[in-house]
Amino acid sequence: MNAQRGVLLLLIAALLFLSFRLVEPYLSFVIGAVLLAYVLAPLQTRLEARVRSTTAAALLVVAATVALLLPFVVLSISVAGEAVAIARDIAGDEVAAQLRAPEAWLNQRLARNVDLSSEIATRLEGLAEAVLGTAPDLVASLTHLTIGLGLSVFLLFYLLRDGDRLVDWLQTITPLPQSVQSTLYDRLDSMTRAVLLGHVLVAIIQGGIAGLGLVAVGLSNVLFWTVMMILLALLPFIGAFLVWGPAAVWLFSTGQPLAAGFLFVYGTVVVGVSDEYLRPVIVDRYANISPAVIVIGVLGGLSAFGVMGLFIGPIIVGALKASLEVFDEQYDRL
Repeated sequence: MNAQRGVLLLLIAALLFLSFRLVEPYLSFVIGAVLLAYVLAPLQTRLEARVRSTTAAALLVVAATVALLLPFVVLSISVAGEAVAIARDIAGDEVAAQLRAPEAWLNQRLARNVDLSSEIATRLEGLAEAVLGTAPDLVASLTHLTIGLGLSVFLLFYLLRDGDRLVDWLQTITPLPQSVQSTLYDRLDSMTRAVLLGHVLVAIIQGGIAGLGLVAVGLSNVLFWTVMMILLALLPFIGAFLVWGPAAVWLFSTGQPLAAGFLFVYGTVVVGVSDEYLRPVIVDRYANISPAVIVIGVLGGLSAFGVMGLFIGPIIVGALKASLEVFDEQYDRL
């Protein structure tokens, strides 16, 4: 009997490994579909009370695709346009004239000749050469992205339609007592809500608030910098400062001390308080997750899964924390 069980377990392990290799190229898209299905599951349950599960899932997939893809495309085009405008402005004579004041300020402080215009132009030239050199890789990446998005839509439909049966099946085959499973699933649910609501929602709010400060002082290309601050705000405490902090220094060095002072005070008080207040209120409402867990998850997830890792990483680290806590609570220590 032990030999038979060992052979079967070996077969299962081999098939799991091969299945993972099949999914590995699109793992981030698969996990993204699972997270989106988790978010939309309550709406699926409400719709199933009025229409068939297949119809409800199809409606939600269409709505989610339009709601996420259309703004993403529009925002990407706008941000790309502003990025090109920034590059043109930097390479133009007008910005070169604006750089003279910061150059003079740096020359006085550093006691050396600093040519910001030449330095920026050199960096932009190198960036352009790097982009042109990776054109074939860009085509391959776009193909991979298209296939991955199609896979995500396909999985999302079936996860919404058959999600309840999948959860029941997992509970049936998982060799854990029902009480342990219930505790574990509840903890994972609270942790996931904490990350998706506290981590992502706070970053969007904080980046938007910081963007209003850039508008108030009259900076250009606000949409581009606001998107950057939203992404950077996924890092607790230090994120948005990496944009509005240098912006305040820029304003001060270009002879706008009042605007620089306002942006510094606004960023420190309003943006800082939004992080200090909103993150504990929203996150602690669902789970007690240390900011260190978020930072490790964001940085590690970004390296392992790309952009999707910004959201996947903290959930993985948080799930590990929840699993360890459940194990410590339910089983005696050796």
